Amino acid sequence: MRLVWRSLDKMRCFRKRSTIPFLGVLITCLLFFNLYMEDGYVLEAGKRQLMHPSNSERYVHNFRDLTNFSGTINVTYRYLAGNPLPRKKYLTIGLSSVKRKKGNYLMETIKSIFDQSSYEELKEIVVVVHLADFDLAWCENLVQDISRKFAHHIIAGRLLVIHAPEEYYPSLDGLKRNYNDPEDRVRFRSKQNVDYAFLLNFCTNLSDFYMMLEDDVHCSRNFLTSLKKVVTSREGSYWVMMEFSKLGYIGKLYQSRDLPRLVHFLLMFYQEMPCDWLLIHFRGLLAQKNVIRFKPSLFQHMGYYSSYKGTENKLKDDDFEEDLIDIPDNPPASLYTNINVFENYDATKAYSSVDEYFWGKPPSTGDFFVIVFHEPSNISNIKILTGTDDRQNDILHHGALEVGEKLVGTKRGAQCSSYITLGEFKNGNIEVQDVDHKIAFDIQCVRIVVTASQKEWLIIRTISLWTT
Repeated sequence: MRLVWRSLDKMRCFRKRSTIPFLGVLITCLLFFNLYMEDGYVLEAGKRQLMHPSNSERYVHNFRDLTNFSGTINVTYRYLAGNPLPRKKYLTIGLSSVKRKKGNYLMETIKSIFDQSSYEELKEIVVVVHLADFDLAWCENLVQDISRKFAHHIIAGRLLVIHAPEEYYPSLDGLKRNYNDPEDRVRFRSKQNVDYAFLLNFCTNLSDFYMMLEDDVHCSRNFLTSLKKVVTSREGSYWVMMEFSKLGYIGKLYQSRDLPRLVHFLLMFYQEMPCDWLLIHFRGLLAQKNVIRFKPSLFQHMGYYSSYKGTENKLKDDDFEEDLIDIPDNPPASLYTNINVFENYDATKAYSSVDEYFWGKPPSTGDFFVIVFHEPSNISNIKILTGTDDRQNDILHHGALEVGEKLVGTKRGAQCSSYITLGEFKNGNIEVQDVDHKIAFDIQCVRIVVTASQKEWLIIRTISLWTT
């Protein structure tokens, strides 16, 4: 395996030392080509091991392999604790951990995941821990601690501990020293990329979604429920990666169907740059140009010492909230407006659970902003905020909130045939509670109507809806 990886390094020797321009062009070409490849990978559920190929057949990511970019790679994993269940879960949470010179936070991280989840939430998650250190004695000792402390989760199929043998790794010697990083730093981050790739590869078919955490993280209470609401609110929109923390490789959510491509991508460029930088390239090359980040953050970095040489790492996410307020449900919907939209601040961004908003040019009397649910919904509470802290005049100065039923098609898009007014905006905001007690029908539309023209532009910061 190592000999073939070395031959791959020789294939790369023509590259200039100025890595970034070349890397950008190369990645773009490879990913553009791959976007047209069909996802044809299938793994048998519940298998204890993937097929163990001969040395000549083992995965080597060279240029002719790109025709199978969306397939998984063949690795024989060691199962240190637990076995995969045949039924797919909603979410896999992946952790990769190595021996630290100072501190070890893995046990606390696993405990936080389980403790902060309800019994119903636990039914929908599986946690996979990749003990990626080559010190097998350390792995065995740690897995014994994990097995004692979390035995019931292992028995229930909620916790798996795996190890990818060292023989599957590429050479970690003589790597390119991009950014003038010292050799040990390059070795550390390059191996980390491969650690993550092998973890992602294992998790490909365990669930519908995959969440990457680091091994020194504290979770917010009922984080899965909050995450599911955000995912539901994005139904019908394209995304590659959602972020539930602004730090490193913490709280990054993927659709499992994209994992094989990410695996190959990390292995192809494992020695080029740190993992979180590669993820930015991956997201952009799969046509998600903007960051999709949910606030408040659901995960907090708690480690004090880095896994690299035990250096101090005091990074904290100041957007983290352990006890979140009730996250809105925002049922799947289509949004329409006749207000002139500024640049790409379109209507959907007001309805999103992530940090973005709608921004339109000065509205006139009679202009509207309507939310049309895909299915009639029983709404209990509605809260709409306009303007921002730095643009406090860009509020809706005069407007009304309406709800409607009986959907009909119009030239301006779908609308409801009849509406009832719930209230007027005050200082740019409105909140109506117990809507289900005031309205006798399931709601098909929620509409904002401008009741007087204004000179100021309009920002609709958040539209929050709760169902019964």
